Amino acid sequence: MQYMALIYTDPALTPPMGKAMNDDYFAYTRRVKEAGVMKAGDALQPVTTATSVRVRDGKVETIDGPFADTKEHLGGYYLLDCADLDEALKWAAQIPGAKYGTIEVRPIVVFG
Repeated sequence: MQYMALIYTDPALTPPMGKAMNDDYFAYTRRVKEAGVMKAGDALQPVTTATSVRVRDGKVETIDGPFADTKEHLGGYYLLDCADLDEALKWAAQIPGAKYGTIEVRPIVVFG
C-alpha cells in the first residue's frame, strides 16, 4: 500500500532550515530510497507563496495563502510504499520534521 506522509511544522517553533536540518533530511531520504519505500517526495515553498482556488456559483475565486489558518503549515511530503500502516508509521517517525511538528500519515485510495 501507499501512504502519504504530510510534514506539518509550526514556523514559530521550528529551527531555521540550516545545514544540520538539511543533512538530516538528505540522510533520511537516502535511507528511505535505499529501502525501496520512497515513491516521491518534495519540500514546499513557504505558506506565504500559497494561493488557494475555489469555485462558488460558477465563479473562480483565488485567495492568497492557505485555505486554513493554522499554526502548523504543510512543508512537504513523502509518498511511501509500505506493507502496512505499522511500517508506514515507523518510516514517518524517522522524518526529521517529526521532532518539531506533526507527520500526518494517510493511505492512498486506489480506484478500480
